[in-house]
Amino acid sequence: MNIKEFIQKYDTQNQFEVLQNTYKQIEYALNNTYPQFGFDKSSYNKIVISGLGGSAISGDLLKNFLKDELNLPVLINRNYFLPSFADEKTLLIASSYSGNTEETLSSFNDGLKRKCKIISISTGGKLENLSNDHSIPFVRLQKGFQPRYALGLSFFTLIKVFEKLNFIESQKEIVEKIISLWKEKAIYYSTDDNSALNTAQQLIGFIPAIYSASDYTNSVGYRFKSQINENSKLHAFHHEFPEMNHNEIIGWESHQQKQLHTKVVYLLDETYHPQIKKRFQIVSEFIKKSDVEIISLESRENNFKVRIMDLIFLVDWISFYLGVLRGFDPSEIDYINLLKKRLT
Repeated sequence: MNIKEFIQKYDTQNQFEVLQNTYKQIEYALNNTYPQFGFDKSSYNKIVISGLGGSAISGDLLKNFLKDELNLPVLINRNYFLPSFADEKTLLIASSYSGNTEETLSSFNDGLKRKCKIISISTGGKLENLSNDHSIPFVRLQKGFQPRYALGLSFFTLIKVFEKLNFIESQKEIVEKIISLWKEKAIYYSTDDNSALNTAQQLIGFIPAIYSASDYTNSVGYRFKSQINENSKLHAFHHEFPEMNHNEIIGWESHQQKQLHTKVVYLLDETYHPQIKKRFQIVSEFIKKSDVEIISLESRENNFKVRIMDLIFLVDWISFYLGVLRGFDPSEIDYINLLKKRLT
């Protein structure tokens, strides 16, 4: 079968088209209606973004994207409760695409008890009801997507919220470049011979070990790992430089392909610290001693923010293609749904 036949057979909910039109999610976020938040920067001294899955990844990505601009500490919370330091000087952003994520709802209620300043982001659900009950500013997302395929909505909504709270200057020029890039890349990634498809083909039969750099591309690395898990129905591993050099590197001393049939994926960027670049090079030598192939992914765009969004879009396409090439539906998440059912 050619790739279009694989897509027709296994992509039951047409996520291929969703990926092609992801740029429209950015446009929706830019043109969306935002409430009056009712408080200013002096009201808080720290930010907690509470969410799971795609909502949490959006927070991780935000920290990389705005690494040189954020003046307040930002924590991504993936639990039923908030950190002990959360108080009335904390801005809590509760983000859940469905509005029914039980961990996020629990942390929202914890934020109420701690008198945090709260903003909610969702398509509706229980989170909207709670927000209305407690007069919490609520930002409505566009419905109709699986949460992991709605990163454009979740991430760029966060960007707009940060703009309106005067945390950052307008990102309009950069965001317009990202829209144009995603439009252009969607056309390219839809062709029969493209880099996303080629990378997916290289990963068939292997467990990907993904390495990124802290504070630069670690959000992309974790996104890639998670998308491979959900879209490709495959285990994957992710670690960050330089921390990886203080622990996981030792695992390569005894690595044999018959124990873990793997390929390594490097996420690279030209602005990495010189010592980080050197670490990637040295570790490459160690990995290659185990006869393990290294696939390097790097954007050549001129701006770091555009480059990181270029990589995010690329890894989403790779995970989609890897799923259908392996004969799996990139929409199906049976175990997640079964777990939720058992929990309730």
